[in-house]
Amino acid sequence: MKKITILLLFLCVFSVHSQTQKEVSSDWTSFNQTITIQTAVSKKFKVIASVKMESEEPMAWAGVWARVDTKNEEDGFFDNMNDRPIKAKAWQSYTVEGIIDANTKSLSFGGLCLYNGKFYFDKFELLIENEKGIFEPITVLNASFETPVKNGDIPKWDLGISKNKIVKVKEYKIISDKSSVDGKLGLLIEGSGIKIKETGKIGNVEGASPQIGAMISMLEDLKDRVENTVKNMDKYEIDYLHDEEANRIGALVMHLAAAEAYYQVVTFENREFNPEEKKKWGLALDLDKGGRNEIKGHDIQYYLDLYNEVRAKTITELKKKDDAWFAIEHKKYGVTNQYCWFHVMEHQSSHLGQILFLKKRIPPQMAVDLEQRIKN
Repeated sequence: MKKITILLLFLCVFSVHSQTQKEVSSDWTSFNQTITIQTAVSKKFKVIASVKMESEEPMAWAGVWARVDTKNEEDGFFDNMNDRPIKAKAWQSYTVEGIIDANTKSLSFGGLCLYNGKFYFDKFELLIENEKGIFEPITVLNASFETPVKNGDIPKWDLGISKNKIVKVKEYKIISDKSSVDGKLGLLIEGSGIKIKETGKIGNVEGASPQIGAMISMLEDLKDRVENTVKNMDKYEIDYLHDEEANRIGALVMHLAAAEAYYQVVTFENREFNPEEKKKWGLALDLDKGGRNEIKGHDIQYYLDLYNEVRAKTITELKKKDDAWFAIEHKKYGVTNQYCWFHVMEHQSSHLGQILFLKKRIPPQMAVDLEQRIKN
């Protein structure tokens, strides 16, 4: 009886934890409804909604989206209109069409928006084919947002892209608005304070020679990936230690900063760490037992601030050099300056993979706390 009670308590705690809203930082946001689907034959469906937007940023856009989740976790239908982004300033109706089949478990649908601007949504409709091939309307709760938004929550809709993972994004304010196509109210999502970084290009960095510019852009791309992976993690997550031989994610971010600081003195000043630098970076650089025991207890921004400070110096100093400097070889190590910074780049990539691996395997904090209480 005791084991059953403990199990029920665990399931209750885990369920509450999984529904907890998490506030994150992102350059996009979304909202959704999810319905369970059971069908023996393939059927077409349509998601229709009215959307408009106002933004001064060329990259900003909105979309209507739909996703089919399958019973065996294989990829199902997905469309978020990224190939035909909504940018119109006047209300227009948009449609996403897809197929559900016998393997379908659920259908999620909603709206999304990216970057700064005002994004308006109204009058959602869902239609699914019947046996005669006729599209029949399926109930969408609060379809025209006539039930007002309260404290940033949209009644009957979930924030994020999944019913069980409710996510609020700091950069977006969600309110009801009198601009609508159906009824008295529509939904307004306003994004602000989002800094857009150009991606998908190598080189052409202002103030840098061609090869230096290429290296800076690659270093920055990988750093952005690291930061995007960890920036919304809490103290529990970045301090979680899987076993005695593992590393904490916060310590790994500091390790990246320490390694880059080391190659700064090696390449820019042709020396090793001095005693003061060893004191600051030694534990993080080695990542042995000392680093495992000491580097913890900070929020993620502490580590990212160190990383950003080091990177700012790297970019400033690299811009003072030219491509000929890249070819200079260090007699002690037998490698060129270019190879040193290539190593910093691939070092980021290596530890990014490690961070992603560790992050995916962190158990929910309440489950860990409960397990400890049971053991005690």
